[in-house]
Amino acid sequence: MDAKAIEALFTEDADQLVSTGEWRKGRGEVVKGTMASSQSSAGKRTITVVSVRFPASGVAIADGRYEIAGPVTRSMWTTLVLTRGSDGWRIAAIRNMLPAPAAPSK
Repeated sequence: MDAKAIEALFTEDADQLVSTGEWRKGRGEVVKGTMASSQSSAGKRTITVVSVRFPASGVAIADGRYEIAGPVTRSMWTTLVLTRGSDGWRIAAIRNMLPAPAAPSK
């Protein structure tokens, strides 16, 4: 619940597409939405990174399991795009997704 600490994680033009379909554009909206989400749905948030790749110099894509453990545990996936600048690695984009049920067999 530290807006300054959350802000420091992101690039100025960061964006986040959350599992509800809300698209937060710009660091300010990402921080504001993150704070609001944490206040409205209590629970410990954990990302377990399962893969990282570097498609170009100074760019990383990290995929992981994202879980909000609380009264009702939500298990999702997240993908983060990170860029490396003079101030280190920062998150440029986040995509959170809820796994869809398996399609019925034919």
